[in-house]
Amino acid sequence: MLSWGFFPVCLLLACTEPPQGQAELVLGTICRINLYEQGSPEIYQTLFSRLREIELTMSVTKADTTVDRINKNAGIRPVPVPPDLMEVLEQALKYAALSEGAFDPTIGPLVQLWAIGSEHPRIPDAFEIEETLSLVNWRDLVIDRKAATAFLRRSGMALDLGAIAKGYAADEMAEILQNAGIPGAVIDLGGNIFAYGTKQGEPWRIGIQNPLSTRGAYLGILEVQHKSIVTSGVYERYAEIEGKRYHHILSTQNGYPVSHGLLSVTIIADRSLDADALSTAAFALGYEKGRALVESLDQVEAIFIFEDMRIRCTPAALDWFTLRDSQFSLP
Repeated sequence: MLSWGFFPVCLLLACTEPPQGQAELVLGTICRINLYEQGSPEIYQTLFSRLREIELTMSVTKADTTVDRINKNAGIRPVPVPPDLMEVLEQALKYAALSEGAFDPTIGPLVQLWAIGSEHPRIPDAFEIEETLSLVNWRDLVIDRKAATAFLRRSGMALDLGAIAKGYAADEMAEILQNAGIPGAVIDLGGNIFAYGTKQGEPWRIGIQNPLSTRGAYLGILEVQHKSIVTSGVYERYAEIEGKRYHHILSTQNGYPVSHGLLSVTIIADRSLDADALSTAAFALGYEKGRALVESLDQVEAIFIFEDMRIRCTPAALDWFTLRDSQFSLP
């Protein structure tokens, strides 16, 4: 799971144009939006104002956000939530159920325990992990749409929406652009890419990060129209402790970084919220279960990159993807 406030910078490289548009630090990362010839100060202001609204509702690192209030009232009382957060929580519970808890919005205590991506990461002992895992259970997140409240049943529980909230934010950006009549744009929320519309009637060309190389080095290119592309992988955020690397995607089964032989999973979907949640869920589940989950859903495709340099794609993803790095192999 991703912890809000430590998002990776650009996992995917929009490789058709030099940097343009507008960029701001929001949602704990650098968010870049490029509207090309359709940009104006007014539309950029609308876009980034909405991002800041989402941050002030859903951030776990800022004080007195709605999520912060839910966490502080865990085991005490339900907290009123606005419609946008209610939608995100409902979708989070949906993906928790679909993934049998591999994706879990209540993973906050485990993320805090390891603190990977912070200034002071640590390897918890087995007792700490076992004790903390008892506080991670999506079934103990109670949302009441009629009352517009959310409640964590047990004291010490905590939400962390880092693996879904940026996807929701990207979809909000796309809706604003649609209402404004913008034909094409690249939305990059710290690596959550929405290739909105088309590039003057042609597909967008989006580079897929080489998980074994430096940031910005891509191993292949996706050509897509109006799709969101989100990657979860071992290289996004990690800590090196006593000579060993520990990545940030934590198992809700054993409390340790997930280990399934995968380097990364890229999801391509119509909605960025779906791509965001599924990239974490599929990585956490591993190839077989992760692919089965993806293929059970409509308008969702995936690219799995393995530690042994193999790449496996769902059918449409294979049609859209061109491998450029000979170190890796496709079937």
